[in-house]
Amino acid sequence: MSTGQDAPTAESTRTDVPGDRYGKTRAAKPARWRRLVFGLVALLVSGGIAYVAYTNFGSAPIEGERVSFDEKPGDAMEITINVTRDDVNRPGVCVVRVRDKAGAESGRKEVLVQPGSKNSRVTTTIKSIGKPVTADIFGCSYDVPRYLSRP
Repeated sequence: MSTGQDAPTAESTRTDVPGDRYGKTRAAKPARWRRLVFGLVALLVSGGIAYVAYTNFGSAPIEGERVSFDEKPGDAMEITINVTRDDVNRPGVCVVRVRDKAGAESGRKEVLVQPGSKNSRVTTTIKSIGKPVTADIFGCSYDVPRYLSRP
């Protein structure tokens, strides 16, 4: 009952592809060194992201907090701030401002914070171009401008 054709065997059904035409077949598992390099790159990138996040979102070395503000005659406002810093030997500067009824900044002043104490209280008066309604702190820094540090 043989028709002259034998049943196909595993050898006869396999088609070999020319390597120079289609390239070599890939290994099923990536090489160990590739996994190691990928792991090191991932570790370096995540470390870099953590460092940038810490420097940008970590606690500030000098901070100011508004204690009180009081309206003064002549479109001025007095503000009292507490300044907390980590280096008591360096002078600092805080920028305070007043705002008008619309919320726009109507006056600004840089206040020198002398070295000496971890917590300092500073009071100053800010002139406004209109009637001020509130006063707040814009920010504090150790980068004191030259004109503030001269005696």
